[in-house]
Amino acid sequence: MTTTATGTLAAAPAPVVFKAACPDCRGRFELASDAFRLAIGGSRRTTFYSFTCPDCGRAVRRPAGERIVELLTGGGVRTLRLHTG
Repeated sequence: MTTTATGTLAAAPAPVVFKAACPDCRGRFELASDAFRLAIGGSRRTTFYSFTCPDCGRAVRRPAGERIVELLTGGGVRTLRLHTG
């Protein structure tokens, strides 16, 4: 529970959950937004999201187009903006 500006109690927002899959073990699962990291670079090649597969423990890195970036940032995924020199 959290307290609002008017002093009333409000339920904490439910964590955002995303469906994901591992290309190595082919596991399918749901992960909370804090399990993901999003890197936004200057090109499609340098914009991606990553997570660790809960089934096999492998690091997974997938490209992120505009729609994926929008969904992940809207869901509270931590974002790193990569600077190009």
